[in-house]
Amino acid sequence: MKASEIRDLNQEERLGKLNELQEGLFNLRLQHGIGQLESSGKLKFNKREIARIKTIIREFELKTKDKE
Repeated sequence: MKASEIRDLNQEERLGKLNELQEGLFNLRLQHGIGQLESSGKLKFNKREIARIKTIIREFELKTKDKE
């Protein structure tokens, strides 16, 4: 998901997507631990998506804080 697409979402949708990705990361780590994960690149991709969403959430928090 691109950053511009994430910015178009509202806060609840961003948090929902973040929760979904974190659950997915947990499942990928389990699969990696028991040797069922075929591509470790999925872990890296998932971590980057989580970081991207958290960064955009923080940007919006700072924007609303500056307006106050």
